[in-house]
This record gives sequence, structure tokens and C-alpha cells, in this order.
Amino acid sequence: MALYALAPIIYMSNRHLARTIAMQTLFAWDFNGQKKESINELIDENFANFAPHFNDHGFVKETVNGVIEHLEEIDNSIRKYATEWPLEQIVIVDRNILRIGIYELMFNDNIPPRVAINEAIEIGKAFGGDASGKFVNGVLGAIYNNMPEDEKARREEIWEKKKQEEKDRALAIDKTSETSDESAEDGVEEVTE
Repeated sequence: MALYALAPIIYMSNRHLARTIAMQTLFAWDFNGQKKESINELIDENFANFAPHFNDHGFVKETVNGVIEHLEEIDNSIRKYATEWPLEQIVIVDRNILRIGIYELMFNDNIPPRVAINEAIEIGKAFGGDASGKFVNGVLGAIYNNMPEDEKARREEIWEKKKQEEKDRALAIDKTSETSDESAEDGVEEVTE
């Protein structure tokens, strides 16, 4: 199997775990009164407790800090699209899953919108209540549907370009590996009896 075929599977599962750690961090941060000075400590605690050997600290920190940096805009989007629920009455888990999803939808060009929505739904199903997945889907879907078409197309184009770059990089690694295997075989002398 070519390396590039396996890379997206590893990448996605790592990012799913990273989003889960980000959600757990934001949950604790929100539960404890949103003290910004404790955020790095919470991230470190969650890695130590839930994924001590996981190496994608950068993605978690970028996501958590991105949510905090854009919190007012994100929360305003929740208020706008979850009109039946005052922000403070939304369950803390769901509120922070929405925050991550909205951050990825609106502020992170590195995440395609459909991935942001699907990941948020899956985290909602895993950690929220019975209706969390549907609730998250409804809010994020409404935000996505109201995004300008040119913005949706721009984001998809960025993602397609990144996927192609990953494939090209993996193919180059695969070819390098094949070349070094052939070189090793060339250096082995045939032994006859």
C-alpha cells in the first residue's frame, strides 16, 4: 500500500483526538470561569490525562487559542443561529463543541467546512446528550448555508490544494523509499553454493 493512501487516515484520527482534547480544555476553562491565565495549564493537564503520548499539541493550542481570541464573534454566531437557546443555557459541552466548529468554519482556512461540521457532530454524539449531534449539526449547518458561495468555494479550493500537496509529498517519500530499497538491493551480492 502506498504511503499516501494511509496518511489521511492517520491525519484524521489524530485531528479527531486533538479536537477532543481541545473540547475538554475549553469545557474546563468555561466551567472554571474562563480564566485565560490557566489555559496552557489545562491543555497540559488534558494531554497528561487523556493522551500522554500524543504529539499534536500545536493543533490543540491553535484551536483553543483561536476560539478564545474570537470568542465574542463566535458566541454572537451561537446567539444568532441557536435562537431557541440563550447562550448561558446551552450545555457546556455543546457550547464548546459549537465554539470549536464555528472557529473552524469561520476563522481557520486550513479546515474544510464539511470536515469542521462532521467532526463537531461526531464529538457531540460522543460527549454530549442524545440530541447534541442534531443540535450541533443544525447550528453549524445554518452558519455554513449562510456563508457566501465564493467563500465556500475559496475554502474548498484551499483544501483541495492541500490534499494534492500531501499526496505529492507522500508520493515523493514513497519514491525515495523505493529508490533507497533498490540501492540497498544493488549492494547485496548474490551468494551461490
